[in-house]
Amino acid sequence: MRIAAAAYPIDWFDGFADYEAKLSRWVADAAGADLLVFPEYGAMELASLGGRQAAGDLEASLHEVGRHWPRVRALHLRLAAKHGCYILGASGPVFDGPRPVNRAVLYGPEGFVGHQDKQVMTRFEREEWDVTGGPGLRVFDTALGRIGVLICYDSEFPLLGRLLAQAGVELLLVPSCTDTVAGFNRVRIGAMARALESQCVVVQAPTVGPCDWMPALDENRGRAAIYGPPDGFWPETGIIAEGGMDRPGWVTADVDLSRVAHSRRHGAVLPHAHWPESESVGLIG
Repeated sequence: MRIAAAAYPIDWFDGFADYEAKLSRWVADAAGADLLVFPEYGAMELASLGGRQAAGDLEASLHEVGRHWPRVRALHLRLAAKHGCYILGASGPVFDGPRPVNRAVLYGPEGFVGHQDKQVMTRFEREEWDVTGGPGLRVFDTALGRIGVLICYDSEFPLLGRLLAQAGVELLLVPSCTDTVAGFNRVRIGAMARALESQCVVVQAPTVGPCDWMPALDENRGRAAIYGPPDGFWPETGIIAEGGMDRPGWVTADVDLSRVAHSRRHGAVLPHAHWPESESVGLIG
């Protein structure tokens, strides 16, 4: 299958039709891809529809984006059906309770597949934005393979990736949003580590570029990439494909997920199989 990872800039919209035109153009530009991955908090650009005062306020921006979810879902469903592809939509705030979760939704050519909420909140999300964690991880069985999602910071926690790997996930999607190079590299290193230890494919899709009208996403650093385990059946660097730093656009690669099972059985090393040995190790002395 062909995977497309977005390095996605945040834009200002005067109306929902402008957002629809942008997203339609991006999906069309990835024509031929079976799976498109958009970034964490990419949906926050919809805060512009509330005007500069709402977009510039941390709390108001969450509510402004949250109220557009029905139209966002409908648009993604139309695009996935039209192009015959799976789309992990850019995540954003959803108010299922008194405080929002950070939710990414997976759409398929035949309709809604499911959603994944971020599990572990960053300091900014906890202390300034009051965005809360979701109830747990999900596995999506699709025609492409078994897919899991670790949203940004979640990718930095090995046990979350391990839980999905134990459930048979072959492809991990890591939508991200980081405002420093250090932050981007933390997620990048986490994503590559999850590919190594679980011997699977990991896709990172970041927001990129400045946004002077929304303090929540004022700076966005990163590069889109697709990673594999450097175990003899994938590139020696573990990098299947990657784009330029802070360069908007798609990064694509053709990936055969049957090689994941091959890696897990016949890799030069077998961390996926040998993980239980590490769990049994204790301290001496």
